[in-house]
Amino acid sequence: MKTIVALFVCAAPAAVHAEIADSTPSGFTVKFSASLRAPPAEVYRRIVRVGDWWSSDHSFSGDAHNLSIDARAGGCFCEKLPDGGTVRHLEVVFASPGKLLRLYGGLGPLQGIAAAGPMTFQLKPEQEGTRLDLSYSVSGYTPQGVSSWAAPVNEVLGAQFARLKTYVETGSATSKSAEQPKTEKPAAH
Repeated sequence: MKTIVALFVCAAPAAVHAEIADSTPSGFTVKFSASLRAPPAEVYRRIVRVGDWWSSDHSFSGDAHNLSIDARAGGCFCEKLPDGGTVRHLEVVFASPGKLLRLYGGLGPLQGIAAAGPMTFQLKPEQEGTRLDLSYSVSGYTPQGVSSWAAPVNEVLGAQFARLKTYVETGSATSKSAEQPKTEKPAAH
């Protein structure tokens, strides 16, 4: 898998808000939000079709279509590998179609440094569609501090969130008219 440290040169739709909400040596939280032009039930259905919007560059197999989410408690955000192996990226801990999907674990290299946490997709109906909020709170241990992973995770997960928004609204994760999301840094602690 290309490391989570790799920066995206990825187009992302306008109106995507991304931020590192907090960061300490023992953990961090990244948050993303956007208004989507689709009803909550459709947005949820598209979220769980992760292989259609996740970037293949950020998979172990090199093909995002090997990714799947079994959207039920105990289900898996998993990936099939070409040699017959598998990877569990995150475990589903809460699934409420059209409202909330919460997974738990460590994405990519976070698995190897004993860092994990909840990733929550929260959907709320809005006048013209759905307000989608994504948060990922990671805690754990690594000698250099888990906070050193905040910026790379924010960058990679923000790009995935932008691809999801584009996929929900256009049917394709890569839109030529998309813009890079604005990232805000947290206030100094």
